[in-house]
Amino acid sequence: MQSVLKSGTLQSGSKLLIASHNEGKVRELGELFAPYGIDCVSAGSLGLPEPEETGDTFEANALLKAHAAAKGSGMLALADDSGLEVEALGGDPGIYSARWAGPKKDFDLAMTRVHEALEATGGGFTRANFACALALAAPNGDDIVFIGRVFGAIQWPPRGALGFGYDPIFVPEGHTETFGEMDPALKNDLSHRMRAFEQLMTAVYDSDARADVS
Repeated sequence: MQSVLKSGTLQSGSKLLIASHNEGKVRELGELFAPYGIDCVSAGSLGLPEPEETGDTFEANALLKAHAAAKGSGMLALADDSGLEVEALGGDPGIYSARWAGPKKDFDLAMTRVHEALEATGGGFTRANFACALALAAPNGDDIVFIGRVFGAIQWPPRGALGFGYDPIFVPEGHTETFGEMDPALKNDLSHRMRAFEQLMTAVYDSDARADVS
């Protein structure tokens, strides 16, 4: 029977497959795991296919991708499903954040779509948040998933060439820089991804335990 992964699943010296072809996400996740002595490899580098995201929540899509990668590689796999939720747009683009960028993953187009949609509502209410679900799955089917959010506002025009995706139009609460302008280390500390990551590591990391997830 499928069960939830426990403390000790990850430890210093573990090798972890990041179930993503998005090098920005792979880089950010690798930076989060590096201080714990966990070596990350991307699904793209192993030539693993990207499964169709058919879930209706961030958590469901993250689990779908993590299980596909774990099964395809025989490795412990971590998947991220994340996106931008704009309150005035009823939570859109949400789980469809990548699809708003079109088949060419053109996030200039996606950011313009967000701006135009907000303008159509009157443009006065820009509250938004990023959400990130992190799912960890083992080849035997065991898994665990957590979600984190960071709140802020949409600003236009885009600012900054750092980060990726919608980062240049999102200003987190308490700050004046967009994620696209912000030092990557500060962004990582504030991000939705970090908030999900902290929950995950509390649940599954133990530097003294031996992992047995096969």
